[in-house]
Amino acid sequence: MEKGKIKELQRKRRHRRIRKKVEGNSDRPRLVVKRSLKHIYAQIVDDIKGKTLLSVSTLSKDIKKECEAKTKTEKSHIVGHYLAQKCKEAGIKCVVFDRGGYKYHGRVKALADGTREGGLKF
Repeated sequence: MEKGKIKELQRKRRHRRIRKKVEGNSDRPRLVVKRSLKHIYAQIVDDIKGKTLLSVSTLSKDIKKECEAKTKTEKSHIVGHYLAQKCKEAGIKCVVFDRGGYKYHGRVKALADGTREGGLKF
């Protein structure tokens, strides 16, 4: 099996293990992070209702122009900050952070720091 496939399977295993403990509800929804080679995606999910409340990524229309000519880590920080603004508008103050099986460093950490700077609490 390819090295990339093995790493992805390991990440999915970690994510399943994390999801056993982390659950979002209407008071404290779950902030989910998905990372690809070029982009980063963040969603606010209510697990009890089974609905996605908000989603933001580097491909979002509002952020796309702002993210041009920046590093992936800087883009992640911008996405986090913008997500916090959208959460404020929707009345969400606290979330549960789900790192999606990724290590908490680099782009995932930058996104979390951006959301904290925007005023969202974990």
